[in-house]
Amino acid sequence: MKAEIFLPDNYTPADDEPFMNDLQVEYFRRKLLTWKSELMSDSKDTIETLQDSTRAIPDISDRASEETDRALELRTRDRQRKLVSKIESALRRIEEGEYGYCEDTGEPISLRRLDARPIATMSVEAQERHERREKVHRDD
Repeated sequence: MKAEIFLPDNYTPADDEPFMNDLQVEYFRRKLLTWKSELMSDSKDTIETLQDSTRAIPDISDRASEETDRALELRTRDRQRKLVSKIESALRRIEEGEYGYCEDTGEPISLRRLDARPIATMSVEAQERHERREKVHRDD
């Protein structure tokens, strides 16, 4: 079992410290866990709202509006489910010691990118190359 790492409340990863040191890893682990917890809570609220709103609405325009809202809510929920899956994948990479490194090049992903998008699996440059290749193949 790993020792508990003390993470100061005001800690922010910095470029002048060793990449993916224990503090940085713990910072991103906690950030991912908090994000996952928030998404799971939102998901629970969504399910409760959808269950509460299963009532007969006599007015056709009100019913249409309710169905539109429900469809939007379900799409949002699906996006959240996919995001939770990506968060779990990032947490697995942390456990395996692979977090923070580009899956394409093996190079470190910038701390700014990871802070903004902690589920990132590629550096900005590798992601841009990947998207350009995707676009070329889509245009064929």
